[in-house]
Amino acid sequence: MVLGIVQGATEFLPVSSSGHLVIVPAALGWDSPSLVFDTTVHLATLLAVVAVFWHDFIELLVAWWQGLRQGRPLGTPAARLAWWVILGTVPAALAGVFLESTFESLFASPRTAGVFLLLTAVLLVLAELFSRCRHELTGMGWLDSLIIGIGQAAAIAPGLSRSGTTISCAMYRGFTRPAATRFSFILSAPIIAGAGISQLIKLAGGGDLSAEAPALMVGFLAAAVCGYVAIRLLLSYVQQRSFYPFAIYCAVVGALALAFL
Repeated sequence: MVLGIVQGATEFLPVSSSGHLVIVPAALGWDSPSLVFDTTVHLATLLAVVAVFWHDFIELLVAWWQGLRQGRPLGTPAARLAWWVILGTVPAALAGVFLESTFESLFASPRTAGVFLLLTAVLLVLAELFSRCRHELTGMGWLDSLIIGIGQAAAIAPGLSRSGTTISCAMYRGFTRPAATRFSFILSAPIIAGAGISQLIKLAGGGDLSAEAPALMVGFLAAAVCGYVAIRLLLSYVQQRSFYPFAIYCAVVGALALAFL
């Protein structure tokens, strides 16, 4: 339950779920979560994203398909945004395929997660200090989505928040906090789904999981509910408030990880 809550809350708040899933077990003296548990809670957060943005996903898919059928793939703002989501997903997909072993080695070190949490804090502060924050999603172009996607790829490293990095990149490109946050959440769905499917393939034929079923169910429910609440809270929060409190939190947790773990 604890790890499910941690995953659900921190997957979408700009504080790094992967970093917390390294630091929290280390701080409590627990073993690292198993691959099957990691897969389960990530699929739970995917469910949370779909539950909040199902209308947006349907609109994007319909516009994308109609654009292809009519020979005008970039003909409407929704169709263009659908293509930008696809383009923004490519860097993380390539990083996951070709740099998997490099990133996996980082998950063995809570201190490394602490360093990347400090970097997340720096990115959030810089985004607040230097972003212009005037564009909405209708003004997004291919270069914007590619830069945000590269940020998402880098955030595979534990402690470097995926939402924090993608939101910061979007704000650097001049998008408002609400627009940057919304695109970050929508962009997360394909990569979470891809990672979950990849892990399920690895787990195929891995044996009887009935002994783990109660823990997996509790973790799934906790992650799904907390993920849904976290998305709703952050979408409301960014309408009027800055990311400085999250930067302070990342800096404190990162410093504690470096000092004591």
